[in-house]
Amino acid sequence: MEKIELEKCLNINTNAIAWKCPHCNSFSTLNSNDIEISNNFHELKEHCGYNLQTKFVFCPNPECKKYTIYVSVYKAQKILVPPHAYIKNIECIDGKMYYPDKKIRKFPDYIPEVISNDYKEACLIADLSPKASATISRRCLQGIIRDFWKVKPDNLNKEIDQIKDKIDRLTYNAIDSVRKIGNIGAHMEKDINLIIDVDKNESFLLINLLEILVDNWYIARHEKEERLAKIKTIADDKDKMKKA
Repeated sequence: MEKIELEKCLNINTNAIAWKCPHCNSFSTLNSNDIEISNNFHELKEHCGYNLQTKFVFCPNPECKKYTIYVSVYKAQKILVPPHAYIKNIECIDGKMYYPDKKIRKFPDYIPEVISNDYKEACLIADLSPKASATISRRCLQGIIRDFWKVKPDNLNKEIDQIKDKIDRLTYNAIDSVRKIGNIGAHMEKDINLIIDVDKNESFLLINLLEILVDNWYIARHEKEERLAKIKTIADDKDKMKKA
């Protein structure tokens, strides 16, 4: 989940809030009608404790209208103003955009389903378990190389070597750089399902690599095929007109 400064993003003490929708990427000015807030106050000592606050933000863009959920934890106080009481947030301890999760890209349908699923799973558990995420990413990396380049099955390290002369230098350098980092590089020659000791940054490096390869290989190939198909269609139409 994306860490954000919720107090700056959704300052409920202002009448208008500049905001970018994570769904449609449009910029809007939010008002109180676009935001619903729920507080869950846990009192630790008299009138003092923690407030778990959930904010639903509804995109004002009429072509979107989707909702975004922010969750934040505050040090807070219960203020008594008889006969009423309200919660005053003192300090934001942590805040995250809970939905949608913008770290996970939605790949086009023509990307093999097993690759899309492995990528998504690696993203979902990257914060919770970097080790497991890195293991799934390595399996996904091997799946990409085998599917796209039809390499002779071997361990991942040797399969990467098999495509060295088939790919551009920048892409190979990106793969090679990740391969050399800490335990990721030390274990690529072993079983891809071996759970290795990696930190969170290393697991995200692997995820970023997967995104680069999908962009540079699958998506670039698909877009090239579409452009060439359009050119052929135009040429065929012109040829038919000449023969008519």
